[in-house]
Amino acid sequence: MGGEERSGDGEKRGEEVVDAGSLFVLKSKGTWWHCGFHLTTSIVAPALLSLPYAFKFLGWAAGIYCLVGGAAVTFYSYTLLSLTLEHHASLGNRYLRFRDMAHHILGPKWGRYYVGPIQMAVCYGVVIANALLGGQCLKAMYLVVQPNGEMKLFEFVIIFGCLLLVLAQFPSFHSLRYINSLSLLLCLLYSASAAAASIYIGKKSNAPEKDYTIVGDKETRVFGIFNAMAIIATTYGNGIIPEIQATISAPVKGKMMKGLCMCYLVVIMTFFTVAITGYWAFGNKANGLIFTNFLNAETNHYFVPTWFIFLVNLFTVLQLSAVAVVYLQPINDILESVISDPTKKEFSIRNVIPRLVVRSLFVVMATIVAAMLPFFGDVNSLLGAFGFIPLDFVLPVVFFNFTFKPSKKSFIFWINTVIAVVFSCLGVIAMVAAVRQIIIDANTYKLFADV
Repeated sequence: MGGEERSGDGEKRGEEVVDAGSLFVLKSKGTWWHCGFHLTTSIVAPALLSLPYAFKFLGWAAGIYCLVGGAAVTFYSYTLLSLTLEHHASLGNRYLRFRDMAHHILGPKWGRYYVGPIQMAVCYGVVIANALLGGQCLKAMYLVVQPNGEMKLFEFVIIFGCLLLVLAQFPSFHSLRYINSLSLLLCLLYSASAAAASIYIGKKSNAPEKDYTIVGDKETRVFGIFNAMAIIATTYGNGIIPEIQATISAPVKGKMMKGLCMCYLVVIMTFFTVAITGYWAFGNKANGLIFTNFLNAETNHYFVPTWFIFLVNLFTVLQLSAVAVVYLQPINDILESVISDPTKKEFSIRNVIPRLVVRSLFVVMATIVAAMLPFFGDVNSLLGAFGFIPLDFVLPVVFFNFTFKPSKKSFIFWINTVIAVVFSCLGVIAMVAAVRQIIIDANTYKLFADV
């Protein structure tokens, strides 16, 4: 069996040994629209609700420029990554994982010690962050029904963790296709709701005063710019393109491009409407989660009906659970490779019991961290700068140049080189800005805080 498992049209899976992760988690059975569902869930996530907040550090012109630039560069990078994967598949080696690509293109140490650990940190960080945000949205729903309720944030994080505990047992990435189709609908619903509410509030007579001035001293404004750029880069981040392309049935040629086009149609419909309407309505008072701006701080009453707040948070919670379980898949792949026996059936007792125990343990651990550290958003910004920027902006163009070896006189070589250098520098600066923000906020940190 070693290395000779075919993927339908003579393409070999790019592994020296066929492992349980590739057999059970990364099944290649999907169509291009299933791929589009997976891509949309991993990219068009509730992180987009922070885009008006990013704009407040950039202003109108720079904000729109960064939003358009982020869309263009990530679409280009993901296309190059897909073409590189297709090229290797056409040569008889279909790589299913990001770390496998790094191993074979850049060398074994790159896959084992750099790409693999960074990708796992990003994926697990997303799961933890989604558990925290899910808990916050559940608490918002609870306070609509019980304004004087006494339940704490960590209790809602645990409730969300219980939902995630169930979803984590879906056996493979491909088995999430129907969940992710619903996720696409949900992201359209809460994005449209956020945009409509922002326009409605912005036109009210008692609307917050619109001020688009970038506030703060010179140092604060400079670091704010890099924080905002990191937020936008992270919002466009994916980090699991090879694993998503692995779910497509052979032949893979052209299918990923169709999925990317579907995804970026949704990106344009959601990112731009939420960012522009949210910043227009609230200006430099935009909060990290635009929903919190729907509360009138002076009267402590919502600008919109409470049933609307309940519904929009419900849409967000449901999609957060889908996003979290998508980012669990690379982790599940590794776990499956370690604990399962590929010579046994997928649903044999030998494989089901270890799978149930270990997946549940990782979800429980993520839930505990989210409940303990409600300030994890600051840490996640660091993970985004450290992980999403190299995985989504730098490595795709490097892989392409190493694989296709374009002439050093060609335009594509130099545009790829410029992207790699610019975003490497941006990643370093964004990490410094994230660490600075952690230091500033450190005195407000408290375990199990009810925020």
